[in-house]
Amino acid sequence: MTSVHQKGEAWHCQFLYHGKRHTFSLGKVAPDEAKIKANQVDYLLMRLKQRLLHLPPGTDIVTFVQFDGKMPEEEPPDGGSLTLGQLRDKYLATHRNGSLEQSTLDGIELHFKHLVGTLGERFPMQQLSLADPQGHVDRRARMKGLRGKLSPATIRKEIVTLRTAWNWGVPMGLLTGKFPMRGLRYPRAEEKPPFQTWQEIERRTKAGDLTEEQEGELWDSLYLTLPEIEEILGHVRAKAAQPWVYPLFCFAAHTGARRAEMLRAQVSDMDFDGQTVLIHEKKRVKGKTTTRRVPLTPFLAGVLKEWFKEHPGGPYLFCQSAAVVRSKTRRSMPLPITHDEAHDHFKRALAKTKWKVIRGYHIFHHSFISLCASKGTDQRLIDEWVGHCTGEQRKPKTRWTSAARVLKTDQVRLAQQARAACACRRIVAPSSPNAAMCQQPSRLLLRAMQAAVEPVVPMPARCDRPRRHSPRFAGATRPSLPAGSLR
Repeated sequence: MTSVHQKGEAWHCQFLYHGKRHTFSLGKVAPDEAKIKANQVDYLLMRLKQRLLHLPPGTDIVTFVQFDGKMPEEEPPDGGSLTLGQLRDKYLATHRNGSLEQSTLDGIELHFKHLVGTLGERFPMQQLSLADPQGHVDRRARMKGLRGKLSPATIRKEIVTLRTAWNWGVPMGLLTGKFPMRGLRYPRAEEKPPFQTWQEIERRTKAGDLTEEQEGELWDSLYLTLPEIEEILGHVRAKAAQPWVYPLFCFAAHTGARRAEMLRAQVSDMDFDGQTVLIHEKKRVKGKTTTRRVPLTPFLAGVLKEWFKEHPGGPYLFCQSAAVVRSKTRRSMPLPITHDEAHDHFKRALAKTKWKVIRGYHIFHHSFISLCASKGTDQRLIDEWVGHCTGEQRKPKTRWTSAARVLKTDQVRLAQQARAACACRRIVAPSSPNAAMCQQPSRLLLRAMQAAVEPVVPMPARCDRPRRHSPRFAGATRPSLPAGSLR
């Protein structure tokens, strides 16, 4: 119920909306007029609860009730120039047609919220200069994030959102010119620590010279070994509060799929006969939904078959039954697991254990890549399984174990010897004790042997090669072969 009270000569109106208390000033009015306004606020809140009224996008509840639920049309300053608030509303309205994911739209709205906090709702966009985004960068750099200072990467994303909206508005006829970004300076960013094992991170934290923020960054760089993954899955199987939690953990560990990809997976995507899993992607190719196939391990196939015995029905692989004990969510039919439900049960499953430092399912994505690389799997296959497109995506995630590093070193060295053999037509025997493990360099040596017996004469270097009409060409001699080479 809305209440009014007097402070000095002014009256104030106070109400609750979604469990939060809001207050606004009515000014110097008569007591009867203040009570009439309070009744009107109660009526508007009731209509919002009945969904007969809707809160306009970008409008806070206090402004809505102050103007009696009828927002006045804003008159843009300077003879009709576009404001920041109008650009935001038009940009979001256009991209709500399914071209962007809801999570992406939520991030854009959050970025605009911080931009409005710096520039203001009625800021004329056509007057934007370099000083305005630089002021936003400086203001946000002084603010705190989840762990210490706000990351420069977060600030950069907000500016990129504003630039993207600007570039969209130019061909739409809303703005003209280029976005003023040249010369923009961000705080110095620190490189994230490399991915490390549990033992490596424990050795760093036991030294005692790291802050809480630095320790958090170290644990974010954790990747799990195979025994550690098995230990986590065993713990989750015993402690999971819902029957879908353990299959979801196993799916993440054995496919390397991201959280959104797992939650949109369907029952028909499981090919037990072909031993593959179809993963649906929405961000690898811009404007197009794509798919990729990942091998279905025997362990994961067994877990999913057990899960299908309890599956509540519906097309989605991971879904919640209609009736859930002590749940506030009301369902009339089985629905897919939401992102919040998946994250909440992840934290619940690992609470009060040493694994509570893990932030989310994405650690299995990193660990899947690392374990495949340690087994000598071709990098092209790993990229195809996890949906990597560029070298920048794979660079920080591929971690080699000691055995894999030795194998990789031998492969590189033997490949160099094979190229040398091709150049001078002589075979160099591998001298490494691990040469038997390196099948690919052995094939290179075989091709070098085939090339060595062919009558091919290596040409001089390009810079030393005489031209056909050059006087030096007549005196050019056939290069001699090294002693002991195959003829």
